Amino acid sequence: MHRHGYKGRKFGRERDQRRALLKGLATSLVEYGKIETTLPKAKETARYIEKVITKAKKGDLASRRQVIAKLSTQSAAFKLVDEIAPQLTGRTSGHVRVLRTRLRTGDGAQLATVSFVDELKSVPKKEAKA
Repeated sequence: MHRHGYKGRKFGRERDQRRALLKGLATSLVEYGKIETTLPKAKETARYIEKVITKAKKGDLASRRQVIAKLSTQSAAFKLVDEIAPQLTGRTSGHVRVLRTRLRTGDGAQLATVSFVDELKSVPKKEAKA
C-alpha cells in the first residue's frame, strides 16, 4: 500500500487518543516552556503547536476560542494568547525547536526536547487592589 498523502503519525493509538496526547503535550509546553518526550511525539507536537501559536498571535475572539479548543486548559490558552504570543510577533513561523537529547534507558527510545526558539520573559501578574 502506498503512503502518499497520509499526514501525521499514528503512535499506535486511535484518533481520539492521538488528539488527547497532542493536546496534553501542547498544553504542557505552554505551561512549562519546555518538555521532553520521544522524538516522533516531539515532531508532531511541534507541527501541532505551530498552528495554535499562529492562531494565538491573531488574538481576536474567534482565534482565542480556537486556541482554547486546541489546548487542554483555559489557563494555558489564556497564557498563550496574552503572554507568549505577543513575544513571538517577530517571527512568521518556526516558533519552537526540537532537539534530540538522549536515549531512554528502559527501551532505548530517542528522546527530544521541545522548546520555544525565542527567550520568553515571564510577565508579572497584576495584583488586584483590595
